[in-house]
Amino acid sequence: MEVEISSVDAGWWVVSHEHKLWLPKGQLPQGSAQELGLIGAKAMRIGEWQGEPVWLIRDSRPNEMGTLRQILDGDVGLFQLAGRGIQLAEFYRSHKWCGYCGHEMYPGKTEWASLCGHCRQRYYPQIAPCIIVAIRRGKEILLAQHTKHRNGIYTVLAGFVEVGETLEQTVAREVMEESGLKVKNLRYVSSQPWPFPQSLMMAFMADYESGDIHIDPKELLDAAWYHYEALPQLPPPGTVARRLIEDTVALCRAEAE
Repeated sequence: MEVEISSVDAGWWVVSHEHKLWLPKGQLPQGSAQELGLIGAKAMRIGEWQGEPVWLIRDSRPNEMGTLRQILDGDVGLFQLAGRGIQLAEFYRSHKWCGYCGHEMYPGKTEWASLCGHCRQRYYPQIAPCIIVAIRRGKEILLAQHTKHRNGIYTVLAGFVEVGETLEQTVAREVMEESGLKVKNLRYVSSQPWPFPQSLMMAFMADYESGDIHIDPKELLDAAWYHYEALPQLPPPGTVARRLIEDTVALCRAEAE
C-alpha cells in the first residue's frame, strides 16, 4: 500500500522508473526523507535491510539515474531488495489499465497486485523461471561468452523454461541448443532472483556425457573447456553463476588431492 512520505520517515530508498534506479554517488540512497528531498512522495514499504525499512518510490530524478547492475557487487540482500523494487515499479507501470475491460487499475492494499475496480480482475507480477547449469568434464568446466555480455566475462550456460517443460528438460534442451553437448548426473544447487528483467534462476550442476562443442552464434560468442586452475574472467561474486563455478572448482580440487 502506498503512503505519503513525511519528515519522520527514513531508511533505504529505491526510486525507480523505466528500469532505472536513483543512485546518488553511485549508491542506493540511505537516510531520512528530509535529507534526501523525498518528503511528500508516494512510497511503498517493500522490505527491511539491516533493521531499517526499504521504500519504493515509483518516480525518477533529473540526475544520477543508473542501472541495477551498478550495485551488483554490493550486499546481496540489498541488491535483491532493489531488484524487487525495480520489478514492482515496472509491474505497476505496465498495469495501469485492465487487459480484460480496459478500465483503470490500482495497486492492491494487502499484496503485490494490480486490481481492476470495474471487472475485479486481479494481476500479479510475472516471474520467468530460468535454469543455469555448470557442466564439468574431469578437471575442466564449460564456460561461454554470451552475446549480451560485452565485457569479456565467461560464465556457465543458462536459458528460460518453455511452456510444458520440466527444469530437467530445459537443462537438456538449452545445453544442446547452445553448445551441442549432452549432459548427465544433473543436481540441483540453489536459486537466485535475477531482475534482468524478472527471472528466477534455478541453478544446477551436471557432468558431461557426449558431443563436441558447436555454439549457437545467436546466443554465444565463444565456448570452451577450461581447466579449473586456468579460468578466464568470471562473473562477479554474489551471483549464482559464480557460485556454480566455484563449487565446480572445489570438486575438481578435492578429487585432485
